[in-house]
Amino acid sequence: MTSARRQLIDANATPFYHVINRCVRRAFLCGEDKLTGRSYEHRRGWIVDKIKTLSAIFCIDICAYAVMSNHYHLVLKIDVDKAKSLTQKDIISRWCQITKGHVIATKYMNGDALIDGERVLLDGLITEWHERLSSISWFMRCLNEEIARKANREDKCKGAFWEGRFKSQALLDEQALLACMMYVDLNPIRAGIADSLQSSDFTSIQERINSLNSPNHPLTLPVPQTDFSTNEAYIPHKSLVQFDGAAHLNEQTGIPFHFADYLELIDWTGRAIRLDKKGY
Repeated sequence: MTSARRQLIDANATPFYHVINRCVRRAFLCGEDKLTGRSYEHRRGWIVDKIKTLSAIFCIDICAYAVMSNHYHLVLKIDVDKAKSLTQKDIISRWCQITKGHVIATKYMNGDALIDGERVLLDGLITEWHERLSSISWFMRCLNEEIARKANREDKCKGAFWEGRFKSQALLDEQALLACMMYVDLNPIRAGIADSLQSSDFTSIQERINSLNSPNHPLTLPVPQTDFSTNEAYIPHKSLVQFDGAAHLNEQTGIPFHFADYLELIDWTGRAIRLDKKGY
């Protein structure tokens, strides 16, 4: 029997979670369909672009990711402090970049006076949207729905694209976080589709290594204000969570390891020979 997400995801227990979702169809999510010979490699970029866009809107950061041929892995961090710091206008602006919002919210953002009933309605909407902006379930819903729509449109078909609800796992301590991030980053190598970290396309470890050549790359990009007359805005990507060093899990804002140590460990682990994995 499945459990409610509110029972599986609790930011008070840990902000870090590993999530995975799998494609239901014979045709791969990404990669090449061996039956038809058609390539779906471009869909990997869809997923990476979307998680970066959603991370800039939600109070949810990306620690690690790997987009495989028929599934993807994410290691997410709920930014509780960011969620607490949002003003009412911040909440409305962010949420209206995901959905059409509500006419009352548009009226408020345009500076129009609200009557008492509208104020009560707006307060309820803001409370609801505030909760959703730090919800992994809503983050995944927005991600999966858009990818499914684009894939269905490209395939000229209808129906379920994903196997079902995404699976999630709480990462309760530093050891669990470290092991899970390495598992995610090493997925292409263990699957035999890459022979090095640098060649592991559409993974966070490849992105981090490449970013070493561009040290001026910003940690985060500002979320733009939405034009409420059109409800449109350019939404920049948000960078991966940074490594903070050897701080305690509950006392840091990023990943509690030094990146140099992580890189050395994951490189050594990836070279280890395992009888149950292809590796390199």
